[in-house]
Amino acid sequence: MNKLNIAKELSDNSYPGRGIIIGKSADGKKAVTAYFIMGRSSNSRNRIFVEDGEGIRTEAFDPARLEDPSLIIYAPVRVLGNKTIVTNGDQTDTIYEGMDRQLTFEQSLRSREFEPDGPNYTPRISGIMHIENGRFNYAMSILKSNNGDPSSCNRYTFAYENPTAGEGHFIHTYMQDGNPLPSFEGEPKLIGIEGEIDEFTKTVWDNLNEDNKVSLFVRFIDINTGKYETRIVNKNS
Repeated sequence: MNKLNIAKELSDNSYPGRGIIIGKSADGKKAVTAYFIMGRSSNSRNRIFVEDGEGIRTEAFDPARLEDPSLIIYAPVRVLGNKTIVTNGDQTDTIYEGMDRQLTFEQSLRSREFEPDGPNYTPRISGIMHIENGRFNYAMSILKSNNGDPSSCNRYTFAYENPTAGEGHFIHTYMQDGNPLPSFEGEPKLIGIEGEIDEFTKTVWDNLNEDNKVSLFVRFIDINTGKYETRIVNKNS
């Protein structure tokens, strides 16, 4: 698989939707994740990320303009011990509660499907990062309709053990803009991860479509100590 340039992947796509990146920093010392949201409607664009304990949640920037909160207000990031969960919906809570009951990442998602927002049937994308004894592994999942058929859910999980320094994977909800929006296809894209947290954050944010980008979360976790740094960028501020 060719390693792609994340700046080009983002700048060439006006609407990847929501996206998750997980990987390892170039120096091999940090576990890296990023989550971004985009929006085409005023309701989707009326959001910000705010810190919530060790994780984050979405919030209406202007509560008076909030229309339907069901698919846009949720906790994208939660931390369970040495595990960091990142998703594009309220399945963050499903994974957290399932893994707290000793279910696996994949088992926890068995009770969920794609979003009920026909005709798009937006895929649910999720990631789990596990850091223990100086080792880092991660997995990614996508739950999607069967080529737009809501009677069938296709489930894919991808696991990455001992990832290579300077590499990561990128999964997003839509292939590109459209009506209906075409779901992501294939396995997560192999991308390069370069720079420290501020440089990486700037690279991702600056290359998201200016009209459609809404918010970005980035976290670098020290694989040996578990200590982390977080950056949040909101277009509405």
